[in-house]
This record gives sequence, C-alpha cells and structure tokens, in this order.
Amino acid sequence: MNPLKANREKTYKLTDLPNIGKAGASDLQLLGIKQPHELIGLNPYKMYEELCLRTGQKHDPCVIDVFISIIRFMEGEKAQHWWAYTNERKKATEMKASQQA
Repeated sequence: MNPLKANREKTYKLTDLPNIGKAGASDLQLLGIKQPHELIGLNPYKMYEELCLRTGQKHDPCVIDVFISIIRFMEGEKAQHWWAYTNERKKATEMKASQQA
C-alpha cells in the first residue's frame, strides 16, 4: 500500500499497512504476526534476524526499513515510505558493527 494513503484507523489486515503487499504480509505471518496491532513494541532488527533464520536466507536489509516503517506507523507516527528509514538503519547497523569489532 502507498504509505501516504495509509489510515491507522482503517488498518485491519497486514496488507493495509504502509509498504506492505502480499510478500511482506507473508513474511510477517511467518514471524507469527497476524494483525497489525501486534507490531507495537517489536524490534525491527530482531524481526529481520528471525526472518532470515526462519527462511534460511539473508534478505535484503531494506526489509528492516520496511519493518521500522510499519512498527512506527502502528505506534502512532505518520506513515512514510520505507526508504525514509534507510539512513537510520545504516547508522544503527554501522554502530553495531563497530561495537563488535
């Protein structure tokens, strides 16, 4: 769904979420998420790690951006395109990598 058209009050199913289509909804269901409100309070980085673990493959890191966008939306922020979170994700993953070095 186009995030600029998302309406939290009318978000009943996963595909009603901004930036989520059928494939994204399937990924969320694989993680055990069935309703949009279940995203509140979740960690998008842990969700990504779990998705990679469950599917046995490394997904594009942009999936993290999508997860950030839908969590923040459900927690009350304005809906945004997923790429609005790319710089935030890159900084967070760079910081984590430098801490592990």
